[in-house]
Amino acid sequence: MELRKKRCIICEGGVPPLDEEAENDLLKSLTDWKINRKTPHRLVKTVKRETFMDAIELINNIAQIAEDEGHYPDMHLHYNKLTLELHTRKIGGLTENDFILADKIDEIIDQLS
Repeated sequence: MELRKKRCIICEGGVPPLDEEAENDLLKSLTDWKINRKTPHRLVKTVKRETFMDAIELINNIAQIAEDEGHYPDMHLHYNKLTLELHTRKIGGLTENDFILADKIDEIIDQLS
């Protein structure tokens, strides 16, 4: 099943983050995401848009899907370059939720390209 067809499940903590093997397996489903393995592990992707307003449009679309999923990325905007970071704060690492949201973000990026 494609990750983007799944829903994020609320994480209350108390579960371990994914191990590196599971992270690497899920990473294969994504486009141009990297794993920063400094604690906490994070999914990271940088996207360049044509203009500042194109980047803002992308942010707004990502914000809506994040709100729908109840899972929120860190977004850093530098003019037309947007860097996204995902991790599950409650457990201090990566869960399947992070990969689900990353795949949904990829779908948004594809639609806006």
